[in-house]
Amino acid sequence: MSLLVVGLSHRSAPVSVLERASLSADAKVKLLHDTLAAEPAAEAAVLATCNRIELYADVDKFHAGVAELSTLLAQHSGVALEELTPYLYVHYEDRAVHHLFSVACGLDSMVVGEGQILGQIKDALALGQELHTAGRLINDLFQQALRVGKRAHSETGIDRAGQSLVTFGLEQLSMGAEVSQWAAGKRALVIGAGSMSSLAAATLARVGVAEIAVANRTAERAERLAEILVASGTGVAARALPMAAVADELARVDVVVSCTGATGLVLTADDVLAAVSQGSAPDPAPQTPEGLDFAPAGDLASVGGVALAGDVAVGLDPAVVARLVAAAQAGGRLVDAGAVRTIAAVPGGDGCPVDLPGGDGRAALTGVDANSLELHGTWADQGEAAAQRQPRRAVRAQGDGTAVRLALLDLAMPRDIDAAVHRIPGVRLVDIESLAEASADAPMAADVDAVRGIVTEEVAAFGAAQRAAHITPTVVALRAMAAEVVAMEVARLDGRLPDLDERQRAEVTQTVRRVVDKLLHAPTVRVKQLASEPGGAGYAEALRELFDLDPQTVASVSQADKNDDPGRAS
Repeated sequence: MSLLVVGLSHRSAPVSVLERASLSADAKVKLLHDTLAAEPAAEAAVLATCNRIELYADVDKFHAGVAELSTLLAQHSGVALEELTPYLYVHYEDRAVHHLFSVACGLDSMVVGEGQILGQIKDALALGQELHTAGRLINDLFQQALRVGKRAHSETGIDRAGQSLVTFGLEQLSMGAEVSQWAAGKRALVIGAGSMSSLAAATLARVGVAEIAVANRTAERAERLAEILVASGTGVAARALPMAAVADELARVDVVVSCTGATGLVLTADDVLAAVSQGSAPDPAPQTPEGLDFAPAGDLASVGGVALAGDVAVGLDPAVVARLVAAAQAGGRLVDAGAVRTIAAVPGGDGCPVDLPGGDGRAALTGVDANSLELHGTWADQGEAAAQRQPRRAVRAQGDGTAVRLALLDLAMPRDIDAAVHRIPGVRLVDIESLAEASADAPMAADVDAVRGIVTEEVAAFGAAQRAAHITPTVVALRAMAAEVVAMEVARLDGRLPDLDERQRAEVTQTVRRVVDKLLHAPTVRVKQLASEPGGAGYAEALRELFDLDPQTVASVSQADKNDDPGRAS
């Protein structure tokens, strides 16, 4: 076995590098074909997820293999080799097996113990089989990795140590609250209909969101996912919508989860800003209070040293405006060069930021009714308060006190959502980078040690099986040679004793075969045992030398064995 893996992950590289190095579906196909075309590689598979890119190959030369695989990763990822090299790791033979088994168990995941990686390993194997780049070694390795991962989850409590990125991401969005309480009754938008997006939709339905809209470039996949969600028994209302409708849908949802294969941004900062500025639900067009006129949008007014941007009331009593500005200042609503920062509304009677005499936040001020006051609050901070008008949405304050109007979870690599949206008031963004930072402080369960023990045990067993398999062609060739010797000697006996009847001839033949089998039994069993131990690779060569076996005969047995493998490399 000459298994080599070259790759980079969230443990070796910053998210910014991983994001740039991510592989599209077409790039993975081309990478596998080019790897097999390279001289050192006989078979290959690529494991590319949101936080790792790894190329596995069976190579005949270590140093040449490392150089070739590194170069191919750089070529197909689009990141220059000299920039990529400091972040690459290399594992060879048993260390490569140990690495993949650890990955399959979730020990190397961003969230320790998460099970999503098993599906990704399965997909990587399926792609290798489909393209015929996965030979016997890669097939055995990845299939065993899947069994090891399942064993770890069934025999230990590793599931308690971690969860999927979706669950972890929702926990980060809820900021310490129970996810089910935080999600209850919310409306969600899921962008994408692949495995991760489907998991996200199912998780959202399970934790109690009231409604899920699914957007995908392929309408049929979005519709299918929506049908599955409706039939899931969770009671969630689900529907599909075209990607062109995403911008409009943003204005009415509370939570967005995005995980697509797009190479560019799916949601820009402008998209999100426009959505949170529209409010939580379609409201009737605001009626202009009688006797009031408004300056055109974009004009600026200033009262008490505070700039008022957007549509500004003209003709209001200056004392009323000053009172409103004071209330805005007390509530943390300030307009600073056009960037509104909503911190927290001053709790008043029923939530109105204007604390009027008599304690009734909805009482009338001279000549201006309560609706006009609320409407003017909207004008004063560029429409941000529209997100808090009727129907009022239950919001949660961020760490800095800002009310969360829209929660965004970006699980794509490269990112789907512009990182700049975190500067928009009322928007909370959790992405792969922030998940990596949060997971660094996540506690490790005691079961992790048990899983590590399983991995060590399984690596030893896999190595022994592969080394034993390596000597099998030599043993088969030895037995074939022995069978030829028996056949030749029986034919010779027939010439010397032509009077033997069929029963006598069969008895002699069987006796000779039994003698040969007994002589070969102990050596062949023992050589397999010895070959399965570390350093046992030389026993096959010793067997070939001792019995003067034809190397081409051994090679033909090996090739026949590969041809029987449905997932062989071509």
